[in-house]
Amino acid sequence: MKWKKGLTGMLLAAFLCGAPGVGIATPAHASAGEYKFDFGGGTVETGYTGVSASLSYDSARGYGFRTPENMRNVSASVRFLATGTKSENTFDVDLPPGLYEVSVTLGDTSRSSIAAEGVYQVINMTGNGAKDRFQIPVTDGQLNLLVTEGKEGAVFTLSALEIRQLSSNPVTNRTIYIGGDSTVCNYYPLDSSVQAGWGQLLPEFVNTNTFQIRNMASGGQIARGFHQDGQLEAIVQYIKPGDYFILQLGINDTNPKHNESEAEFKDWMRDMIRQVKAKGATVILSTPQGRATDFNANNVHNAENRWYRSAILALAQEEQTPLVDLNVLSSAYFTSIGKNATLALYMNGDTLHPNYGGARELARLVAQDLKRQGLSGF
Repeated sequence: MKWKKGLTGMLLAAFLCGAPGVGIATPAHASAGEYKFDFGGGTVETGYTGVSASLSYDSARGYGFRTPENMRNVSASVRFLATGTKSENTFDVDLPPGLYEVSVTLGDTSRSSIAAEGVYQVINMTGNGAKDRFQIPVTDGQLNLLVTEGKEGAVFTLSALEIRQLSSNPVTNRTIYIGGDSTVCNYYPLDSSVQAGWGQLLPEFVNTNTFQIRNMASGGQIARGFHQDGQLEAIVQYIKPGDYFILQLGINDTNPKHNESEAEFKDWMRDMIRQVKAKGATVILSTPQGRATDFNANNVHNAENRWYRSAILALAQEEQTPLVDLNVLSSAYFTSIGKNATLALYMNGDTLHPNYGGARELARLVAQDLKRQGLSGF
C-alpha cells in the first residue's frame, strides 16, 4: 500500500505534475514555487510527479538523481545505496534562489537521516512512513538532497518529497537549534509518538511566528560525537545572529564505554560553544534531568550529582552563556507531584527516558526558565 504523502494543509493544489502511472517522469515546474515528487516504481499519487530510481538528472527537466546507478526502487519508495552526507548520490531539483520549506516522507526504514547541501538536515527519523520538514536556503540554483543511514546497517529510503518556496530571500527564519541525546531528540510520528524528547515538544511553548525549531539531538550521543559526527557542522553552516543553540549533553558522556572524562567533555562542549558564538548566535546550556527514581527517604527528588552537571555549570559561568538548570528544575517539579506521578511521565520500565507527556513537562520547564531569563520568543 502506498504511503500517504505530505503534511496536511501545508501545500496548495496548483501543480503541473505527473498523472497516475508507473514511474512516469513529467515536468515538475510548479506554480507558486511548489513541487511534489512521489518516488518508486509503483502507482503515482494524484498531484505528484512520479520519479523512478532510474531517472537521471536532466537540466531540461530540472530534476533527477545524480547517480541513478546507486538507487533502487523498493516498496513504493526509492532506496539510496550510497551513504554519507558528502555522497554525490543525491536527488537534485533546480530551484530559483530563495528560502524553501522541504517536507520529506520516508519509506520502509527503521532509522534514516536527511542531508542536503552536504550537511544533515533531519537526524534519525524512525519508523516506516516517518514525516518531517525543514527550512533550507538555496543560493546556487539547485537543491541536492539525499537520505542516509541513521544507524549502521539500516536501509534508507525516500517515499515523497514536497518543496515550497517561502521567500526569494535565501535566509532562514530565526531558529532555535537543539543539541542533545535520547532525552532531547525527536521520535516519530512527531505528534503522537509514545517516547519523546523535550526538544520534540518545545515548539508547543515557543512563538513559532518568531522561531522555527531544528532539533539536531540524537539517541546515545555524547559531546565528542555531536562535535565530530556532523551535527555541529550542520548548525554552524546555517546559524546566524538572532538564533539560539540549546545544548544538553552529559548523560551518555558519563558512561565508561565512551572513554570521555569530565575534562574532555568540558573541552568538547567549550569548543562547540565558541564556534556557535563566533557566528553571532546565542548559546544556552542545559543540564539533563535525573531518573524517575531519584527520590530520597523524605520523598524529595534530587539528582544534582549526575551527568557531569558541575562541568556544565562551570562552562556557563566561564563562557558567559545562559543556563537552564533542568536538573534542579525538574527535581523541584517531580518533588511537587510525587513518586507515582513522576514515574507516569517516563517510559514503562524505564526510569531515564520520558514519554510524550513527560517530554512536554520538561519542555515547559525549559521554556518557562528561558522566558524568566528574558530571552525572546518563549
